[in-house]
Amino acid sequence: MSDPLSGKRVVILGLARQGLALARWLCEIGARVVISDTRSAEALADEMEALKGLPITYALGGHPEHILSGAELVCLSGGVPFDIPIVQEAVRREIRLSNDAQLFMERCPCHVIGITGSAGKTTTTSLVGAMIDAAGMLAWVGGNIGNPLISDLPYIKPDDVAVIELSSFQLEIMTSSPHIAAVLNITPNHLDRHGTMQNYTNAKARILENQLVSDVAVLNRDDPNSYGLLERVQHEIALFSGRVPVDVGAWLVGERIVCRPAFSKPMEAVCAVAEVPLRGQHNVMNVLAACAIAGAAGVPVEAMRKAVLGFQPVAHRLEVVREIDGVVFVNDSIATAPERVLAALDAYHDQRVVLLLGGRDKKLPWEDLMRRAVAQSRAIIAFGEAGSMIVARADEARLAGAYATPIEQALTLEDALDIANELALPGDVVLLSPGCTSFDQYRDFEARGEHFRALVARL
Repeated sequence: MSDPLSGKRVVILGLARQGLALARWLCEIGARVVISDTRSAEALADEMEALKGLPITYALGGHPEHILSGAELVCLSGGVPFDIPIVQEAVRREIRLSNDAQLFMERCPCHVIGITGSAGKTTTTSLVGAMIDAAGMLAWVGGNIGNPLISDLPYIKPDDVAVIELSSFQLEIMTSSPHIAAVLNITPNHLDRHGTMQNYTNAKARILENQLVSDVAVLNRDDPNSYGLLERVQHEIALFSGRVPVDVGAWLVGERIVCRPAFSKPMEAVCAVAEVPLRGQHNVMNVLAACAIAGAAGVPVEAMRKAVLGFQPVAHRLEVVREIDGVVFVNDSIATAPERVLAALDAYHDQRVVLLLGGRDKKLPWEDLMRRAVAQSRAIIAFGEAGSMIVARADEARLAGAYATPIEQALTLEDALDIANELALPGDVVLLSPGCTSFDQYRDFEARGEHFRALVARL
């Protein structure tokens, strides 16, 4: 049976990872695909080579409005803002907006678990997938995590489970909700895109808005903004908490993680906190969230335990790269907001760090981080576009707290690492936890983390 978009003109804005996967799938189902990107053909040479031979029309170097003529659908890649002129013109013309995640959800034949939040999405998504696999089911893990699941759609069976990480950028235009929808936390992030915390919260909350009877919402009892969405939940609810017991979900009893997947089932111990192979309290919360989500999906506690004990850190998330002369080099390139850097400092609370901060600022509050950083750090090294701003904020915090923490500024990550290597002492941690996006100098946080790995390997 042909897809409703077969033969229809579909415009894709932005040729990043999501745009590539979507373009391939649309060509497979027989859509007439137009790709528009503000970058030039030269800058997109690799992406266009990957799509070579497919019947695609390109409009590059901008988004000309004429490409909307006859369009049935306009699909936005994650980095494309909703308020740019061509998107607003599409709205004015009443052309439907969508994205790869929405199209996937509309067609997915199996149950879908959707996970969003300001921090912890990828680790939690990966862990839920591992729990489902440990239970003997087939999990399809993807979305904003790096693998757009639209590519896997032809192979997914009704008895499988899809676990999809969803960003606020994707959610703000989505009109479908997953069967199990989790909001891990909502802290200041992407305010350069959403403008206000209320707008950002509303984008996250859209994951809940179209749930049906028997669907489940999973919220963080300890996070005021996540738990504050309780009034928007229309059906079943599960909670997770590191502080208090909950009726259904996962929580701590002493130093043990426990889970009750439903009112009708008993509480069972999953594992001890000390057995979690991930560093930091934020990762304990990620495990609690995964248990609550997997419990709602019918995963037995024994499978949860097996997955937790065998789980390895996801790349670029407190990833230990190397130890040299007693100095540990850690890649936390995923930390693109000050809140995430605080979590990284918590994870290394018992050690001095040489902290590498920098990139492109997202207009987020830095005060709490800087107070903590000047107290805990051997040195702070700023780099990239936000370097001068970070130095100024760090200086203010250093003076206010009467600390002598050295604060240095470098142009590039390579320069920053060279300075860090000179300043670090045995027992220290050189921590790349930038607090900013990578877009001033890198394609994405993964490219930044991979460059850090390569630089450390050469030391």
